[in-house]
Amino acid sequence: MLIKDLANKTKVALLTVIITITGCTAICIYCFQCCMALVKEERNQIYILDGNIPFLAQRAMLEANFEMEAKAHIQLFHQYFFNLPPDDEYIKWTLAKAMYMCDGTALKQKQAMQEAGFYSDIMSSSAVCTIMCDSIILNSDTKEFKYYGTQLIKRRTKSMKRSIITVGGIENVPRTRNNPHGLLITKWKTLENKDLNIYE
Repeated sequence: MLIKDLANKTKVALLTVIITITGCTAICIYCFQCCMALVKEERNQIYILDGNIPFLAQRAMLEANFEMEAKAHIQLFHQYFFNLPPDDEYIKWTLAKAMYMCDGTALKQKQAMQEAGFYSDIMSSSAVCTIMCDSIILNSDTKEFKYYGTQLIKRRTKSMKRSIITVGGIENVPRTRNNPHGLLITKWKTLENKDLNIYE
């Protein structure tokens, strides 16, 4: 009888130990997961100091901002590439800025325009070229875009309005002073560049 009671007490004690260990393990796993979630949430928060007063700022996710930054990058590139006054030094500067934002396809188009005498024509006729963005269609999955713009070329004797449609891809690169969006236009080409209206 004594041996039977001792065996039962041993089973109860063993069961109690197993339940206790299982419960402690479950609590440890839960606490670990909560801590990891808290650390991940804290990593997505940054503080901005205004004097000695810290302000909490949320770090925006790259995916949420990609479309907005990509469209701003594409629009800025086209402004650098197509906004051209009759100033040789300024043209060189603005085209150099555009080259930082696109791969070698922009350089090839620049060389083709140079060989065709486009830039020398701007200088000789005192033309002013400006471009306005009509719309940008961006596919966030394939990272390809289509740019629709209107270019106005003003000369002393006449003005010309042209439609411009370009396509290309977009890639992430490290941010630099010359490329603040951290994006690079690839495989860029002009699909359409035709006259719409000519004004005397």
